[in-house]
Amino acid sequence: MLALQIQDVKDFMNRLLLNNTFDPFLVVEGTITTYNTFHVDGRLRPDYYSQEEQELLKLSERQFSLWQNLRPFCLELIKGKRTPLSFRFTLQLSPENTKKLLAQTESTFSMQDIGGLILNIRYDAAGLFCTTAVSLNLFTMDKSLEHAWDQMVQRFFLKQDIRFTLP
Repeated sequence: MLALQIQDVKDFMNRLLLNNTFDPFLVVEGTITTYNTFHVDGRLRPDYYSQEEQELLKLSERQFSLWQNLRPFCLELIKGKRTPLSFRFTLQLSPENTKKLLAQTESTFSMQDIGGLILNIRYDAAGLFCTTAVSLNLFTMDKSLEHAWDQMVQRFFLKQDIRFTLP
């Protein structure tokens, strides 16, 4: 697990809510607290869609909504003259990008071993923090995937010019 403190909150918020920087991530859940607390359950409900829509959206390959689909709703809740009291989002690396990470790192883990590669984003009075986590479907003492995910997140932030410190 890696904890990153974001240095430029305004820039990060622009990237999160106004740009496509995080669009490929899946949304597991989120909570936004302004004048009320709003909860987002990112779990897809396939029965809502026709069979054709399910195939077009490739719902058999994922169980959560893409950030790009929920971002406009979250933006509506957050934007305004007042800063939210807090928010947190639990994002997950997409299956396609998880496969790429496994291939790039020549990992011994399979897709069936991985519950999710998680990026938690939390904002409150203490600041804006991003933490990584790995959910596995098996018990292992092998931390290689966790280290690879931590390094990938740091490289991703550096590539996107997102300034952070390790608290």
